[in-house]
Amino acid sequence: MNIKNIVNRDIVNLTNCESEPIHIPGSIQPHGFLLGINKNNSKIEFSSENSADYIGLTPEVILGKTLAEIFTEEEASGFVEYVSAAVIDTAKPYVFSMKEELYNTTVHQSGETIILEFEPFPDGTLNLPNLYNQTRKFVSIMEKATYMKELCQEIVNETREITGYDRVMVYKFDANYNGEVIAESRNKDVVSFEGQKYPHTDIPVQARELYIRNPLRMIADVNYKPVPLLTLDDAAEKSNKSLDLSLSILRSVSPIHIEYLVNMGVAATLTISLLQNQKLWGLIACHHYSPKILPHYTRLSALLQGHFLTSQIAVREVAEEFEVTQEVDKALSESLTLLHDHEDFIEAFHQAPSVLKMANATGVVIYYNGKLYKNGQVPADEELIPLLEHLAANYNSHGIHTDHLLSIYPEGKSLSRYAAGIIYHAIPSGSHAGILWLRSEKIETIKWAGNPYKAILPNEAGDRLSPRKSFDLWAEEVKDLSEAWRKSEINAAANFSFSLQKHVNLRLIRTQEDKNRILNEELKSANKELANLNWISTHDLKEPLRKIQIFASKVLDREDPDLSAQVKDSVERMRFAAEKMQLLIEDILSYSKTGNMEKVYEKVNLNNILSEVLQELSTVIEEKKAVVHADKLPELAVIPFQVRQLFINLISNGIKFTAPDIQPEINITVDEVSGEDISHEKSVGNAKYCRISFADNGIGFSEEYKERIFDVFQRLHPAHKYPGSGIGLAICKKIMENHKGFLTASSEPDKGSVFKVYFPV
Repeated sequence: MNIKNIVNRDIVNLTNCESEPIHIPGSIQPHGFLLGINKNNSKIEFSSENSADYIGLTPEVILGKTLAEIFTEEEASGFVEYVSAAVIDTAKPYVFSMKEELYNTTVHQSGETIILEFEPFPDGTLNLPNLYNQTRKFVSIMEKATYMKELCQEIVNETREITGYDRVMVYKFDANYNGEVIAESRNKDVVSFEGQKYPHTDIPVQARELYIRNPLRMIADVNYKPVPLLTLDDAAEKSNKSLDLSLSILRSVSPIHIEYLVNMGVAATLTISLLQNQKLWGLIACHHYSPKILPHYTRLSALLQGHFLTSQIAVREVAEEFEVTQEVDKALSESLTLLHDHEDFIEAFHQAPSVLKMANATGVVIYYNGKLYKNGQVPADEELIPLLEHLAANYNSHGIHTDHLLSIYPEGKSLSRYAAGIIYHAIPSGSHAGILWLRSEKIETIKWAGNPYKAILPNEAGDRLSPRKSFDLWAEEVKDLSEAWRKSEINAAANFSFSLQKHVNLRLIRTQEDKNRILNEELKSANKELANLNWISTHDLKEPLRKIQIFASKVLDREDPDLSAQVKDSVERMRFAAEKMQLLIEDILSYSKTGNMEKVYEKVNLNNILSEVLQELSTVIEEKKAVVHADKLPELAVIPFQVRQLFINLISNGIKFTAPDIQPEINITVDEVSGEDISHEKSVGNAKYCRISFADNGIGFSEEYKERIFDVFQRLHPAHKYPGSGIGLAICKKIMENHKGFLTASSEPDKGSVFKVYFPV
């Protein structure tokens, strides 16, 4: 029979310990023995080399056999029933016997292998704990201890009493997995570790993962000799990798960790995981300075202490946070009341104590409209402004909080005295505006158990790395850090910042309203003056023009022989100019009235309006022999007299701007279009429009003038050739704006023009 061991022979040192496969060592500790059974054929595939030391049978005898061939038929069949349960209760190990020796046998499954770990009863009894008394004590402790640290201290005291270890500690991890001893119970002749910190390298990542999977680990003697696991050499895949011992109590330990414990002077350990939200919060670490095997049920009692403490971690931390939260919320409420009740809060109440207290800050700064409003202990302005500019540039859309300002603002070393930590929120109301809470530097002396920067040192030979040799107290002064911001403080600052932003926005709105009110008053005054000007234009200007026309006509009518032809021509020109000016004034008044008159809409048939317009223009149409073709027009809600003016202007323009030898022809067509199909800035995408097109065969104009022709007084042709004031199309544009529509023009010289009016349906 060929037998091989599955010991992991990879060379392990501190350069690769972060990736050391500690869950598959291929060996166990010698205070028990291990068998591995194939769950499919029930044959023993793995055996620890020390089986003969306990049951007198060597691996050569055991491997390939079934349990019934090793133990009694009764025990083997009882075990089959035990492992057939839906869940194997590790708290109640199965009991095997061999040569009058009883063995607690803990069982778990690893892949296709059922692992049995046999431990002899140290005193031949089960040593069942008194769970009632243990639970009653814990309830008493829980009621007595107010804070987490007090509770931890009571737990370590009770755990040492249960287990008898020389030292029991609660070891808590920080965010970076550096550990600190926050509670300790010890023999009086043992040096205290309380308050000491240990670098994260002492417990690497894969070790922390195992602590999460398996909450209890025992090392009975650090000087143990690892016992290899053996298997039949009949399959290439059988190796240490085929037997995951993550859940094993006998699992052999990393040689790096053993060396670490030896350097520390510890001979035996028990470690219990403390979890919160499936993350490793800390450990209950038990040290003994001589070998110590803890019986199975005593280990369970110790593990129960861990469960007790774990159940209280979240509750106690929330309770402690709640006390802070109450004070923070009270300060936030006071600050918000001041903010809501006083429009000048920033200028008059920025120094309110509650603004500091809501975040338990040592200083706060509001930067607004280029001014700094300061409260508490803050740096000088020349240091603050560059910091605020940096924060505004990098955190304008979201806030930032940190207890280490230098990590986001390396040039801020000089600020640590006042601003080692900050909470910042931008105020979107101007350049670099924002609110900044500051927390001063908290210089802390950390007591490391040995120099953490020498946690890894080469050994004397220099051919491998080993754990540090010294655990003497090593003090480190930590600077440029503030006390960490609590969640309640961060939330309160965010809530206040949001309210401050709304407050500032309301101030801006009110300021703008005041400006608009002043502008409206000025506009009313201007409109009043314009109305006066209209009155003057209507009466005071038109009256002298009429007199000029009358007197000029009288002079010409007399035909005085003493008047020379030159004088008569001048008088005629004067009369013509006065007439032209009168028409211009009337057109200006029409344009003004188009925008100012009350807009009363009526649903009318546009065909009726078109008929009236053609009747009014009949003289011109006959004179020019013009032809007007029109589709049937729809009914629309319009301002009737303005649409009448629109039609008059567009049709008369089509007749007027025609070459002398061309008979004017105007085609009026109508259709319905969607705003999505119109390329105009005023069209609305999903709206429907009634489009009425006026196409003529006139002289046209260049495309470059298609916008300018709608401007007031804009003329493209000489007045003596095509008379008019240049206001007609401007009036048309204003009429379409009154109807929430628009007007377009397209043309080419000598090819006519098309004017399209769009009425919203």
